[in-house]
Formats: sequence, structure tokens, C-alpha cells
Amino acid sequence: MARTAGNAGATFSRTDQGPLNMATQNLDLEEQEQLATLRAWWHDNGNLVLGLIAAVALGIAAWQGWHWYQRHQAWQASALYETLARGARSGDAKAVRDAAGALAENFPRTLYASLGALTTARFLADGGDAKNAKAQLQWVIERSGSEDLRDIARLRLAALLLDEKAYDEALKRLAEKHAAAYAAQYAAARAEVLLAKGEIAQAKQAYREALEKSDPKSETLRADVQLRLDALGG
Repeated sequence: MARTAGNAGATFSRTDQGPLNMATQNLDLEEQEQLATLRAWWHDNGNLVLGLIAAVALGIAAWQGWHWYQRHQAWQASALYETLARGARSGDAKAVRDAAGALAENFPRTLYASLGALTTARFLADGGDAKNAKAQLQWVIERSGSEDLRDIARLRLAALLLDEKAYDEALKRLAEKHAAAYAAQYAAARAEVLLAKGEIAQAKQAYREALEKSDPKSETLRADVQLRLDALGG
């Protein structure tokens, strides 16, 4: 009886463990199938995935590198412009000339290069070198990425041409396309040239245009234009 019971117990134990073993085998088979599927997918697509990861990593690195480069360029250009400005204030022509040349050659697309050219033009004009002053202003007109600075450069160039009595060339410059924000200044400058030419009626009309297009808050400009217009009899 004991053997029977023992055999029965053994039989019970094997019968109880059978489904568990089958389930484990089934799980192992499923895992193997999943691994096989994953290996096949990786074999077909692994290079593409690695390529995409590399491309993203390179893109991020390039973006960070470009921004670092831009900041570095701006810092260097800023330092050069400060050197130029100090030279202009102290009357150091060599410092102005060297810094202006370095800005134009190495950092032509920066705002500092355009500001440097405008500062240099004023420095040269004040020193009686109108020829090179005009060259600096022309550089800004042709190369600057700032519409505002291009418009300012044209106004200053027209003023130098007026001083040289190059009236037609000055009027030609003032007739070039410019932002609406500078319409009043351009009209007033045109009036100055026309007045110098002796064309009084046209000058008065240009002064009136300057008043019409000026910002009411631009009190200094409006007062100056009105004074000149009154001097011509309105």
C-alpha cells in the first residue's frame, strides 16, 4: 500500500508539473520567436537606424557649433569696433584705419562692420578726407545687411556730395529706394540740395513734403524744417 501511495504521489507530482513545463516551453518559444524577429528587423534596418542616430547627433553638434561660431564672431567684431570707436574719440587715425580694415575683411556680415564703416566715414570727413569717407559710406550701402544703416549711409553720402557741389549726384542718391521711416529726412535733404542749386520752388515743395511725412514726435526735425520753410516765405 505504501508503494502504491508512493507511486500515486509520484504520479500526482509529475501530472501537476506537466502544464507548468509546457507553459515554460511555450514562453521560451515565444521569446525565441520575438528575438528572431528582432534580429531579422535589425539586420534589415539596423544600418538605417544607426545612420539616423548619427545624422541627428551630427545635426545637434553642427547647430551648437554654428551658434558658438556666431557668438565668437560677434564677440571678436565687437572688440574691434570698440577699438575703432576709442581711436575715433582720441583722434588715433591708425587705430581707426586698422580696426575698420579688419572689420571689413574678417567680419563683413556683422552689424559691427557697418557701424565701424559709418564711424570711420565720420572720422575721415571731419578730418577733411571726403574721398575715403565716401568710400566707407558706399561700402555700407553695398554690403550692409541693415536697411536702416544703408539708409543712413545714403543720407550722409548725399551731405558730402552737397558739400562738394555735386548736386545731381546727391539728388540721385536721395532718389534711391529707402524705408518709409526715413522719408522725412530724405525729403529735407533733397530740399537742401535743391536750395543750393537755386531751385527755390522745388526746395519749398520738398520741405513741405518733409513736414507731411515727419513723425509728429520728431519735434527737432519739424522745427528745423519749418524754420527753413518760413525763411523761404513758406
